[in-house]
Amino acid sequence: MLRSARLALATLASAAPAAQWGSSYSGGAAVGAAQLGEHLRSGGGAAPFSAQAAEDPLYASISEQLDGFRSAGTFKVERTITTPQGPSVGVEGAQHEVLNFCANNYLGLSNHPAVASAAIEAIRTHGFGLSSVRFICGTQDLHKQLEARISRFHGTEATILYPSCFDANAGLFEALLGPGDAIISDELNHASIIDGVRLCKAARYRYKHMDVEDLAKCLQQATDAGSRIKLVATDGVFSMDGDVAPLREIVEMVDRFPGTYLFVDECHATGFLGATGRGTDEACGVRGRVDIINSTLGKALGGATGGYTTGRADLVTLLRQRARPYLFSNTLAPAVAGASLAVFDLLESSTELRDKLEANTHRFRAAMTSAGFKLRPGSHPIVPIMLGDAALATEMAARMLKRGIYVVGFSYPVVPKGLARIRVQLSAAHESEHIDAAVSAFVEVGKELGVIP
Repeated sequence: MLRSARLALATLASAAPAAQWGSSYSGGAAVGAAQLGEHLRSGGGAAPFSAQAAEDPLYASISEQLDGFRSAGTFKVERTITTPQGPSVGVEGAQHEVLNFCANNYLGLSNHPAVASAAIEAIRTHGFGLSSVRFICGTQDLHKQLEARISRFHGTEATILYPSCFDANAGLFEALLGPGDAIISDELNHASIIDGVRLCKAARYRYKHMDVEDLAKCLQQATDAGSRIKLVATDGVFSMDGDVAPLREIVEMVDRFPGTYLFVDECHATGFLGATGRGTDEACGVRGRVDIINSTLGKALGGATGGYTTGRADLVTLLRQRARPYLFSNTLAPAVAGASLAVFDLLESSTELRDKLEANTHRFRAAMTSAGFKLRPGSHPIVPIMLGDAALATEMAARMLKRGIYVVGFSYPVVPKGLARIRVQLSAAHESEHIDAAVSAFVEVGKELGVIP
């Protein structure tokens, strides 16, 4: 019945079939559509369709793609969590809570009492939502306070808030660049950067992952092509690998080419990378030398929603006039703005959380390396356990869950083919016994599956 209705509607979508039904049911095409719906609801058989509609090409294509994901072992299943986010969570279907090692909850702030209380207080004083974009009637004092606080944290002149960092990346490039300009992007940049770049009309160059010499070649090509503005775009930390971009070398290369600027996405760095958690620029010793920073409130900084661009004041002013995700998306909810202010209170008062995260990361990496697992090298709390095979990654994650450890396998198209892995993410909320339990489970499952001897 549902299939018949879909096919009928597909037929009505083209003029000729609609006219045909209009002649079959009195009153023309519009009335014919209504009468056709009644015909189907009353139990009538499927209407006559064109051969093309009868094949149902849209749903045939969808079915084929889904079957491909399942047969390749890359079909993604969303597990349902029944508790607040934390080092342990309740998962629907599990008898007991499981240890969570797959959240972006780096500082353990997603359910921090001070953050939750600030969100509740913001609802009490400023309401639940604003039902508006910023420039109409969607800007509250909380938003202006948060933008100023983010600017102070990064040492920049001004900040603009978005519903997410994906939106911030989508709004940036189109607003700033046009024909005659160039974007030079790391080949492994996040999908949101890639999609944002696609929206603008600047020339595009891709350099090999974190390869500064290849970046130089691309910059020279853009210069030789007469590009007016050259914007180098990179993640500060690459989310699938935990690689930290060599910002010092990149900054020095940018300085060699007049008219070149640097953009860094700091989603997996803000709040905990660097001695005081300011991010990749602090970790690499180049604070104040990155022109544009985009980041998120949805990972280390409380884990809800929201993103931002921070930089020079005139840059932010232009984005308020031209960035389409800002102009046409609802404002950030008051609860998120209020809670985020509490997050910055915590970050600026102490480095205790980022210090604990650093210690937890070292403990896990050392134990897993000693056990014989192949890890991506580095010191970031993103720790990829490299497996290669997509089906193996899925099976290992399933067996880990049965042992009370919640991790997720990643495979193509999220990562390149042949580089499937389980991505472990450490949190300041984890205790030593949590980490040791995870390592023990990895060793058991790794031996069962032949990943380690």
